[in-house]
Amino acid sequence: MKKKAPRTYQEDIIGDGISSIQKVREPHRENEGRCIKYVLIGVCTLFLFVMLVLPLIVVVTNALRDGWAAYREAVIDEYTVKALQLTLFAAVAAVTVNTVFGLFASYLLSKFYFRGRQILAALIDIPFSISPVIAGLVFILTFGNVGWMGEFLKAHGIRIVFAVPGVVLATIFVTFPFVFRELFPVLNAQGKDEEEAAALMGAGGFTIFRRITFPHIKWALLYGVILCAARALGEFGAVSVISGHLRGKTNTLPLHVEILYNEFNTTAAFAVSSILVVLAVLILIARNIVEWRKE
Repeated sequence: MKKKAPRTYQEDIIGDGISSIQKVREPHRENEGRCIKYVLIGVCTLFLFVMLVLPLIVVVTNALRDGWAAYREAVIDEYTVKALQLTLFAAVAAVTVNTVFGLFASYLLSKFYFRGRQILAALIDIPFSISPVIAGLVFILTFGNVGWMGEFLKAHGIRIVFAVPGVVLATIFVTFPFVFRELFPVLNAQGKDEEEAAALMGAGGFTIFRRITFPHIKWALLYGVILCAARALGEFGAVSVISGHLRGKTNTLPLHVEILYNEFNTTAAFAVSSILVVLAVLILIARNIVEWRKE
């Protein structure tokens, strides 16, 4: 074993110089990193305050501007209650349909390989890329009286456009990629080895899903459901086009807020908006709980 050669005087001088420079630079780098951190924190805090906190404060302040009695009257108004009921009904329907669809579609595209697989995945993402207003117009041209299915629906007494089914259909359309997009990466990363091993050991399809697949995707599924519900509760564009703005019949809460604001009834508009704010806060709390449990 060779002995390490002793350091020369020049090497000692150079080494000591480098050590001195590093000792000088390390506090400087630490101070620089601390400054950047605080600047970024300040920018993010300011942005969130201007874009999120300040609008919420404005909504609450204007909702209570005329007193608690006026706020209560606007919230328990007959049209507000009906709009809330329709909003919740459309959201529950959209979440239910999209959860089933998301499970089936993500399982299909992650566990089976076939021609046209990427095309199908791209089609599922269409609601992310087109305007909701265009989606509403497409439904009118499809299911309306002038649409190519209009005569058939009219002959069988089925009404979709300017009716509750149209509101539900539009809400489902704009929200159906959310559950799929949360489940697909998880299932794709999981692979098929565990499920194939269980199948070789004689486990049935439902047992494999319940004991192996579902534990891997339960948090992603719940997260996708929460995102889908949040999007469904706030949907405006597609529902606005296909609903016809029939007060007390096809108006959801966002549409009811628009009508009140256009009538210059700003206090009632902000009061009804506060309901959506409360729902959004509850969904945000649920999302944070899911993230915490997942970690």
